[in-house]
Amino acid sequence: MRHFRLSFLFTAVCLGLAFWWGLDSGKSLYSVMALVIILSILEVSLSFDNAVVNASVLKDMDEKWQRYFLTWGILIAVFGMRLVFPIAIVAVTSGLAMNSVVSLSLEDPEQYSTYLAESHIQVAAFGGIFLFLIFLNYFFQKDKTVHWLGPLERGLARVSTKVESISIIIALLLILVAQSMLPESDRGPALLYGLSGIVLYVIVDSLSKMLSPQAGEAVKRNGFMGFIYLQILDASFSFDGVLGAFAITNDIIIIMLGLGIGAMFVRSMTIFLVRQGTLEEYVFLEHGAHYAIGALGVIMLLSMTIHVPEIVTGLIGVAFIAWSLVSSIRHDKGVETND
Repeated sequence: MRHFRLSFLFTAVCLGLAFWWGLDSGKSLYSVMALVIILSILEVSLSFDNAVVNASVLKDMDEKWQRYFLTWGILIAVFGMRLVFPIAIVAVTSGLAMNSVVSLSLEDPEQYSTYLAESHIQVAAFGGIFLFLIFLNYFFQKDKTVHWLGPLERGLARVSTKVESISIIIALLLILVAQSMLPESDRGPALLYGLSGIVLYVIVDSLSKMLSPQAGEAVKRNGFMGFIYLQILDASFSFDGVLGAFAITNDIIIIMLGLGIGAMFVRSMTIFLVRQGTLEEYVFLEHGAHYAIGALGVIMLLSMTIHVPEIVTGLIGVAFIAWSLVSSIRHDKGVETND
């Protein structure tokens, strides 16, 4: 439980703030506290795959940056990704000034949530393609020797040795196909933000290799670059949760507090997985998490044209992780696996 002490302390602080917000706003204290707890549970249940992927990056970082991930990182996660980031998205897509959007979120949350929902195509294109690139590049590693779904993963590894930048090519084709299915007025924004997601991923990857040409992946998972990489991952995972939270309440403060508690527990879970050596013990768990990421990326792109319930998104991630966990246990017992 020691890995979760900070999360319980953070929860107590957030519940105290929720109590104060309920008194100040004149809302029912019972409903405010209940909504915060419900949203925190929702965030944890939908983000377990995020914790596993975070752990796969964090396990190669030194303890200093692991502490930063749990301290400074949570400030970014709560105030940055759950409050400032959605406000910035609304400001960019609506053309309103940031201070006007802040006032709107507090004084007219229904209109704010409408603006936020209208920015879904841009965010889905950006986040979906970024997450799908993470999935592709994990399985396109040329020196990857551990395979879960053997025939598929070995085939992907072979392709990566023959075609340079294959993941970028696939991502470009995917965003071109996805935007072509949209109404003409939405195609330009979807293409622009999808290309921005590709550019951002390439920048992160290129900076890693520039810092150490012989150890690009290692650098990306260490120090400042690893920290930035994790925050971008969190942003890609979190925005759909923010949108889903508006189906429960329009109060931006309650949403920030509830999702913030959930984000803190996800980060504590990440630290727990790292310190317990869970990824080393269950050899296919990281594979399952990356399949979950790939599925989430595809779902985000699909959500530009069709509505995908948040529960479906969460269950797909849980299913991949549960499957990979069972396969890991069978592998440890010497039972034949898909490898």
